[in-house]
Amino acid sequence: MFPETALVTGGASGIGRAIVERLEAEGTEVRSFDLQDGFDVSDSAAWESVEPAQLACLNAGVVTRAGDVAALTDEEYRRVLGANVDGVVYGVRRLASTMAPGSAIVVTASLAGLIPTEGDVIYTLTKHAVVGFVRAVAPQLATRGIRINMVNPGFVDTPMVDELRDAFTEAGFPLLEPADVADAVLIAARDEETGQAWVVQPGREPLKFRFPNVPGPRVDGVGMAPPLQI
Repeated sequence: MFPETALVTGGASGIGRAIVERLEAEGTEVRSFDLQDGFDVSDSAAWESVEPAQLACLNAGVVTRAGDVAALTDEEYRRVLGANVDGVVYGVRRLASTMAPGSAIVVTASLAGLIPTEGDVIYTLTKHAVVGFVRAVAPQLATRGIRINMVNPGFVDTPMVDELRDAFTEAGFPLLEPADVADAVLIAARDEETGQAWVVQPGREPLKFRFPNVPGPRVDGVGMAPPLQI
């Protein structure tokens, strides 16, 4: 059963811990990398010692909780970019050169990467970046025999929403359980397509998101695609 081995970033709590437990329940040998244990995904040098696995779950991420961009500090901005964007790019860069054909990467993105989340505009920025990166890098990883997909959950009952939990309860808005997202990660990992986004919402099965096409330049009455290398 795929995968026999896996690595999970941010595996000490929340969604990451649920992914670890889900994989271990299937008999997968799992390595967890977490800031609590001294692994900083935003440190490019730290990735150089990471050995490959059949499945890599790039899950680590943080929020700013800074709704007002005018009040955003440099430290808050760099912290969220480092965890949410650098951590994915450095991870994929390392794994692209070490993973064997047939392996897979699943990135934990967010619905905030598909729609705007006004309550945390920088988190939204980073998750849009992740969505674009996964879609753009998928073809070149495919030439190496590596699939990359992402899960895009809505609000999940993790420490990230501690300050907002009462508001969700009062509004009657359901939260996902971390295990719901872990289940979606395995679906995305085992899918034969690449560069896909799986939307995860309470009460629904994980759904593969269909990105709309955009019109290209018109030449002699038809659209055309740009060259692959630009």
